[in-house]
Amino acid sequence: MEDIKRIVLAEDQTILREGLKRILSDMHAVEVVGEAKDGLELTQRVQEWKPDLVLLDLTMPKMNGIDAIGEIKRKCPSTKIMVLTIHDSEEFIQAAFDAGAEGYCLKETTRSELTEAIKRVLSGNRYISAGITKGVLEGYLKDRGPLKLASRWDQLSQRERQILKLVAEGNKSSEIAKTLCISPRTVEKHRTNIMEKLGIHNVAEMTAYAIEKGLVAK
Repeated sequence: MEDIKRIVLAEDQTILREGLKRILSDMHAVEVVGEAKDGLELTQRVQEWKPDLVLLDLTMPKMNGIDAIGEIKRKCPSTKIMVLTIHDSEEFIQAAFDAGAEGYCLKETTRSELTEAIKRVLSGNRYISAGITKGVLEGYLKDRGPLKLASRWDQLSQRERQILKLVAEGNKSSEIAKTLCISPRTVEKHRTNIMEKLGIHNVAEMTAYAIEKGLVAK
């Protein structure tokens, strides 16, 4: 009996998820077994779905794609990760691969390139979209040393980045506490730490920084 590869889609825009499902339905020996509209839902249900591959965006509500990749790899180490995003900067590429991704495609990619990329990743290879600049592509394929991330961003823990995203999305501390199953007091402590580390002073500045880092859409 032929081995059918199980794929999960994580994309907050319904129309894009539907389009991806149609593309994958035409691929041989793959099956979409789950869909998530945000990173938190994805990480909460990944063990239930047990996918061979997760195809995800980096900019999603509640938990961004980078943090979701880390959580998926912790819970399901054998699951392959293919990023499909608009972000083509070195910072995002580095962060995705450092978190555990095996593939990185841009949303401007063609249907044929995306299906080929998925096949390669499922076969145990790495893939970087042809749309990525040559210098970045060569650096990763040759396993050069990691690129330097912005120092302020580096100082934030995974939890602090998650809370920064939720604050920027307009959530109050009580709502964040409920979403993350922690106390409002803990949320407030994290918010204080975030502002101190980033050298910012209010929610507006936190939101602007989150947009700059691609945690939320403009």
